[in-house]
Amino acid sequence: MSFDTVLIANRGEIALRVIEACRELGLRSVVVHSEADAGMPYLSLADRAVCIGPADAAKSYLNIAAIISAAELNRAGAIHPGYGFLAENPHFVEVCEDHGLVFIGPPRDAMELLGDKVAAREAVAATGVPILPGCPMPDDASSMRDAANDIGYPILIKSVYGGGGRGMRWVDDPDDLPSKAAAAAEEARGATGEASLYLEKALVNPRHIEVQIMADGTGTFLHLGERECSIQRRHQKLIEETPAPHLAPETREAICEAALSAARAVGYRNAGTVEFIVAPDGVFYFIEMNARIQVEHSVSEMVCGMNLIKEQIRIALGEPLSHDQGDVVFRGHAIECRINAEDPEKNFIPSCGTVAIESLPGGHGVRFDSALVQGMAVEPYYDSLIGKLLTWGETRDEATIRMVTALQRLRLSGIRTTTPLLLEILAHPAFQSGEIDTGFLGRHILA
Repeated sequence: MSFDTVLIANRGEIALRVIEACRELGLRSVVVHSEADAGMPYLSLADRAVCIGPADAAKSYLNIAAIISAAELNRAGAIHPGYGFLAENPHFVEVCEDHGLVFIGPPRDAMELLGDKVAAREAVAATGVPILPGCPMPDDASSMRDAANDIGYPILIKSVYGGGGRGMRWVDDPDDLPSKAAAAAEEARGATGEASLYLEKALVNPRHIEVQIMADGTGTFLHLGERECSIQRRHQKLIEETPAPHLAPETREAICEAALSAARAVGYRNAGTVEFIVAPDGVFYFIEMNARIQVEHSVSEMVCGMNLIKEQIRIALGEPLSHDQGDVVFRGHAIECRINAEDPEKNFIPSCGTVAIESLPGGHGVRFDSALVQGMAVEPYYDSLIGKLLTWGETRDEATIRMVTALQRLRLSGIRTTTPLLLEILAHPAFQSGEIDTGFLGRHILA
């Protein structure tokens, strides 16, 4: 598993993080890019930048043949997929293996299992970790209604192979089940190429808690604590923090142990995230495991002092984790706000334009992960995330105060961002008291 050059099959801030990690580990980096990203300054920090196609992601960042060719022509021995794009594509992992390239991520068989949400539920349930009542979607309308009645309303229709809310529908009324199932199947097919669905019991306004795990090739598994991810809009996270406020110590311990059990059950390796929902009575349930580094991994780094991107690369090199569970020390509180180029006043439509930076945040306990530069063109081809703003404090209140100041210092013109919405959330008394769940935005801000 030895290699000295890593090809980075991604863009923006995560590509920049991998470039930095490679430098610190004494490795060469080759970063691919589309024609639309050709002028991005972070490309100059890599040892080599290679254009692999036009702006359309299907012809560039999702173009497996072009990425493999770039790796071979530049003598890369490994590929880091970042998050999104090909990061959870088991076929891509297989192609990497066929070409003698190390995939910096989980094993293909674990990724395949976790990509099938029904199979993942079954594998994790076998370890004793609680899951919500559910079943694969029956083929006919009558059986569909019977299954939903057995589970009990409200229910969620979910895509077997999807994520991020794609192919998901909430159903309160049995009469709406067939039409919502059809709409979910169509959306799932468009997003993943697969229309397979399953039914799951829905909880009203639960908390969304996830656990960062790491596993190496020696059999060492460790967790890096939990993250509170309940502040969401349409199943897309806006704010993450760690530790989760008002989570009972016994629940925190149990949920982290459940995450490790899930990772062991699927033979996991490298970085991953196990996601749970927590009912108002404090009972938690496994919902899925993400076989990649998450956007919000940085908030865990802030409290445990580890560089998870470097750990990923070390694991891929066959090295053991730099910490055992007993060595991991959690200190203080961290909050992350996702800065998206969207206009909250116009139903969150993407905002494109040329960025003028008037001021950027900084100071003690402040971190801004971004590839943003003066005069950068924000175009409609990719995800609207343009940066992750993080703050750390000895206490949650201190981290929140720093975040408010940091957001106020983040002044951009030429595009609209979600910064005003984030400030409104942070100022709300319910957020400040830690009384949050997945219904927070609809109940307090967008009502």
